[in-house]
Amino acid sequence: MTYYETINYLFNCLPMFHRIGAAAYKASLDTTLKLDEIVNHPHTQFKSIHVAGTNGKGSVSHIIASILQSADYKVGLYTSPHLTDFRERIKINGSKIPKSEVVHFVEKYKSVFDELHPSFFEMTLALAFDYFARQKVDVAVVEVGLGGRLDSTNIISPLLSIITNTGFDHTEFLGNTITSIASEKAGIIKPQTPVVVGEWDDESAAVFLEKAICENAEIIFASQCAKVDEIKQYETYQEFEISVSDCNFMAFDNKKIKLDLLGNYQQKNIITALAAIAALQKHSLLKINNEAIFTGFANTAKQTGLRGRWQILAQNPLTICDTGHNAHGLNLSMAQLKSTKRNKLFFIFGIADDKDLDSILPFLPQDAFYIFTSANIPRAMPANCLAQRCFAANLQGKTISNVQDALFYAQKSAQKDDVIFIGGSTYVVAEIIDI
Repeated sequence: MTYYETINYLFNCLPMFHRIGAAAYKASLDTTLKLDEIVNHPHTQFKSIHVAGTNGKGSVSHIIASILQSADYKVGLYTSPHLTDFRERIKINGSKIPKSEVVHFVEKYKSVFDELHPSFFEMTLALAFDYFARQKVDVAVVEVGLGGRLDSTNIISPLLSIITNTGFDHTEFLGNTITSIASEKAGIIKPQTPVVVGEWDDESAAVFLEKAICENAEIIFASQCAKVDEIKQYETYQEFEISVSDCNFMAFDNKKIKLDLLGNYQQKNIITALAAIAALQKHSLLKINNEAIFTGFANTAKQTGLRGRWQILAQNPLTICDTGHNAHGLNLSMAQLKSTKRNKLFFIFGIADDKDLDSILPFLPQDAFYIFTSANIPRAMPANCLAQRCFAANLQGKTISNVQDALFYAQKSAQKDDVIFIGGSTYVVAEIIDI
């Protein structure tokens, strides 16, 4: 099989959640465990760090991977979904898995796939762990796909578990209360394994504390250990001034951290990442000095290839994309967008059909001109349906179903002192980011 044929097989023959939604979700680890046994349990051959959360888990995973790279570790990074290239999901020290590795793995186990019928995510995870083991990574940073307790990634025994935050998303699988969602995410807390929770919330904190006690696991709430006092924005990076309230929290106080990821919401992610590094240092799980920490933050995008987080695509007009796609994630990014200096705002907006649009609408800027669109996946909400619901909420604009045509319309209409924003869905961003 060629790489093109291999990718077509994976996309068309294995159920993919990001394309078809609920039909691809499995509320069981049975197939994952069977597949893991067939590939000889590769995840037992390297250390790992497990990252869950409603929002921020992708950024936190990339930041931690960058810091560990800067500390001279060979670092595997498993994340999802990808934007434009399947191989973005599986990286070692920022380099995507070679096409030949993907082809070889699928050819070797295709008969197994045909018998077991794994999901796309289950197959991708097995591929990643097999690749990491054969390449002898020192440590892998593994991002949860959905939830935690029943996520395929939850077969690992990590050095550290991380839960960034708890918000409403994927409620059809995880439940429609903060307590039920937190219970699913708490499923990654392992016996005698420290866990870092990024943001304190009374409802979710009670769940995490109870689970940590049951597992005899030390729990650290990052937001209670440190905070961001000041943010300075620059064209290609931002600088955060940190103050520490817990004297056991790392070996520095009132330090400035430079991060090459933009977006005000990163202030929450850097505190979570710092707490995670502090836990690794405290328990002597990995050797990480302060120089590696500061270098890793400053070069996260450069060293890991992370894209789509408040990413500047062009100037004159300023064109920004962001993959935030639920109310919890859009809250901060929309506040930043509303305060962004501009004349007119063009908002290219599309969402998945299974998202709670009613919870998102209150955060959207009222003064924007919206271009309602639809990503080229079955899960996408049709642009005309999205437009009707947004018109009912007094948002103004027009419908252009094709994402690229929506961008071309915005570019043609906008003046140099206007702003074009692309968001609402990872898949809308994916169709634009390389244009």
